[in-house]
Amino acid sequence: MRRLPPLNALRAFEAAVRTGSYADAALQLGVTHGAVSQQIATLESWLGEKLFTKEGRRMVATPMARAFAAEVGLSFDRLAVAASACGRPGVRRILRVSAPTSLAMRWLIPRLHRYHAEHPDVEVVVTTVSCVVEDMRGGVDVAIRRGVARNDLWPQHHVVPLLEDVDTLIMSPALFARRPIHAPGDIEGHNLLASETRAGDWDNWLEAAGLQHLAGLPRQTFDHFFVTRQALEDGLGIGIGPMPMLEIDIARGNLMMPLPDIRVPRTGYVAIYPRQADPAQLYAGFVDWLAGEASRPAGVAP
Repeated sequence: MRRLPPLNALRAFEAAVRTGSYADAALQLGVTHGAVSQQIATLESWLGEKLFTKEGRRMVATPMARAFAAEVGLSFDRLAVAASACGRPGVRRILRVSAPTSLAMRWLIPRLHRYHAEHPDVEVVVTTVSCVVEDMRGGVDVAIRRGVARNDLWPQHHVVPLLEDVDTLIMSPALFARRPIHAPGDIEGHNLLASETRAGDWDNWLEAAGLQHLAGLPRQTFDHFFVTRQALEDGLGIGIGPMPMLEIDIARGNLMMPLPDIRVPRTGYVAIYPRQADPAQLYAGFVDWLAGEASRPAGVAP
């Protein structure tokens, strides 16, 4: 007989670590906040180890608990694969994909219609994260993160290079028509838009353009790039944007690159998926599809 922890307690624990909240775990599991708290207390008693510490009003998983939850999540994944293999053929499969918000909105989601056309039996569920270097959590089959293809960073996962990331100056065609930019110095007098999530973009571009002396110009800063992108499209100023993420916006004529030859390379994106628990190579096949999309022109998606 295996000496296993209580399975309901494991479910509550894994959900609490993955979501980062007892309340969100309770909502996902369809139980009360108190039930999650009680199940985690049961698991802590069984292990003889505290799994969460209180920080303000939040319960935060310990480093050991996060490592344990990753293993529990993989075990649940393997159980799901085994159950799927024993289940009915032809049942619609769910593929859970996590990506940074702007990349999901401007690059991944506009292309998913092509994947669905080729794989009508697979439903892709996209979740987003605000931080592009956020740790991997259970409950995700494929994750896209900023980084390099080093397996030691995610030792239990395959890591595949996906997208380069190059910054360049962007603005709306309407603003260009009113106040064109033909040379780097023409940016003076324009409203500079920036994002907290892409710190350093303006400084790096100004250095590449030979305009370090303008680094002190005031900027209007938003908390996230997708807000900045909307302000740029509305013609409220000029900004630094990532390519090829914005290729679709360029192709649609919503944005333009007035000085396309001035580019600043940044750390690109990788696709990450578990080494085990890959039903019928579903995850690997999706990552291959992602890599193929990264190498094809954007076009104008419907």
